[in-house]
Amino acid sequence: MPLSATQKNFYTGAILAVITTIIWSGNYVIAKGISMEIPPVSLAFYRWSLACICIAPFAFKKFKVEQKIIFQNKQYIFWTALTGVTIFNTFIYLAGHYTSAINLALIGTTSAPVFITILAVLFLKETVSRSRVIGMVICIIGILFLLSHGNLKMLAQFTFSKGDVLILISAFTFAIYNILVRKKPAAITPLVFLFTIFTVGTICLFPFYLFEVLHSAPVKWNTHIIVIILYLGIGNSIIAFFCWNASIQKLGASGTGLFGNLIPVFSTIEAVLFLDEQFTSIHLISGLLVIGGLVIANITTKTFKQ
Repeated sequence: MPLSATQKNFYTGAILAVITTIIWSGNYVIAKGISMEIPPVSLAFYRWSLACICIAPFAFKKFKVEQKIIFQNKQYIFWTALTGVTIFNTFIYLAGHYTSAINLALIGTTSAPVFITILAVLFLKETVSRSRVIGMVICIIGILFLLSHGNLKMLAQFTFSKGDVLILISAFTFAIYNILVRKKPAAITPLVFLFTIFTVGTICLFPFYLFEVLHSAPVKWNTHIIVIILYLGIGNSIIAFFCWNASIQKLGASGTGLFGNLIPVFSTIEAVLFLDEQFTSIHLISGLLVIGGLVIANITTKTFKQ
């Protein structure tokens, strides 16, 4: 049977969200792995500057056509850029100096979907079905199972470090960004929207970048750092944000936000492949719980209505 428009939207949105989580999963590993090679604000600034440079040739002509509507919504653009570009990833890189890569991925991805769902219900009036709540709870259990190394009693002894608090702030600002994206004026095309928020977000980062440069040791540039910035600027920024924003338009903020729970699953796989970390049955059970939770969360009569 041919798919309905609703089904097509769901499958397209889900595929876009999964692609994003695969790309973003490396961000948490990089945040920790490169923390001693380049300061956090500088890493964020170089990443977004590169993204602006790469996207400008394709977006600038359309930007001139749409600049009137952009300036009419300048407050909206500012807050979207501040939360999604200036603060969100910068706080991940800051947190990488104070906590582990595992905590970065797990705390960020456990809290972000919860924040997104709560804000979507409060400000977008999105309805949350029983299956979505059950699926979200299962996803959280899967993440907590991984965080506790298979012993949930260990969570009672878990303490938050400075880095853990920073990653919670990062997750909350990302939730705000998701809500704002849902309210994007239709007259602003996706490409121009990304170019605009990337540019505004980078400008907001600039004074903090200057301060850091003046008070930190100079970066010792090498091929490793350049490749990482290319990955962050093109993959994590342009490709991933385009896919994620498109998914939000198709699934809603809370629907797309749930897919963020896949990030620690992919991060674990990447850690095994690239960092020689050991893959255990705990990782397998956690991954199956998260994937199962996502399936349950998205099985609704509305989604599969013919």
